[in-house]
Amino acid sequence: MAVSGTQIYSNALRKLLTCDIRGSIFWGIGLGAVFLNQLVSWDAQLQRDLDQMLEKAKAANERRYFDDDD
Repeated sequence: MAVSGTQIYSNALRKLLTCDIRGSIFWGIGLGAVFLNQLVSWDAQLQRDLDQMLEKAKAANERRYFDDDD
């Protein structure tokens, strides 16, 4: 029997909201914010790296196909 990731997340969130430790909700929110910030910065870095690789590939293809016409 497979459990979806959404169900696991939902169960974890429900447990977090009903914990006996009052500060745990703030820990959860704080960790979620840190995770989201890291995810956004990772995505931005990934986009810069991808753009750089595409530029290098485009330059290599132009050298290969257009500069060899001698």
